[in-house]
Amino acid sequence: MATYAVGDLQGCLTPLRCLLGEVKFNPRKDRLWLAGDIVNRGPESLDTLRYVYNLGGAVTAVLGNHDLHLLAVAHGFRLPGRGDTLSHILTAPDREQLLAWLRQQPLIHHDPQLGFTMVHAGIPPQWSLKKALKRAAELQEVIRGDDFYAFLATMYGNRPSCWDKSLQGFDRWRVITNYFTRMRFCNAAGRLELGNKSSPANAPRGYRPWYAHLQRKTRRHKLIFGHWAALEGNIDLPNLYPLDTGCVWKGGLTMLRLEDEAWFTCDCEPFV
Repeated sequence: MATYAVGDLQGCLTPLRCLLGEVKFNPRKDRLWLAGDIVNRGPESLDTLRYVYNLGGAVTAVLGNHDLHLLAVAHGFRLPGRGDTLSHILTAPDREQLLAWLRQQPLIHHDPQLGFTMVHAGIPPQWSLKKALKRAAELQEVIRGDDFYAFLATMYGNRPSCWDKSLQGFDRWRVITNYFTRMRFCNAAGRLELGNKSSPANAPRGYRPWYAHLQRKTRRHKLIFGHWAALEGNIDLPNLYPLDTGCVWKGGLTMLRLEDEAWFTCDCEPFV
């Protein structure tokens, strides 16, 4: 049995099949972790979502910002974006089944036996792993429960830009969402800067990549994440495993085998 983690698929099924074929992935005994953004931008969003869904218990996925965007668009709370490739999902006969499955996926996954934690964007420096798991569980209950549509209606926005335990309702849900699915740069207190999507070398004044703060409370934990293609999979810090290598932007699709930390890459065609 082996456990493989893959970065942002974004509707690119062909390179995923390439990687799984290379390692002779067997869903009856192996496990596949997905670091969010299963769909959107790439040419095979519906086929990718169906493929992942049909792997059943072999898959562990966390929600990314594009996955949440699909849910918002599908339920009428957001118009499709200019570069979206979600139309085949929205008109598929099995769309409700696929969307219901997506809605049940967590925001963070922690495996104490393997010693790895996976999230789409990151964990803010002021949160311990214990607090991150607690905040994620809180929002997961909202997404899976009766407040789901209220959440989608108020999900978008950059404010509040920093966590405060006194936050309630929509503002509280939004900042938790932004930490787990949109964060790149923040200051030491966890104040977000969400407008900059460039490389760490171009950090806004007063901000650093979320993982680069010296007092980050999760620095001793092994963290798998995606979301930030500009990193190109390179971070010169321990316990960090950035898996978004920009497949949909003509980069490659990257996969990590957790048991021995072996890396695998498959080239991707440019789709965007």
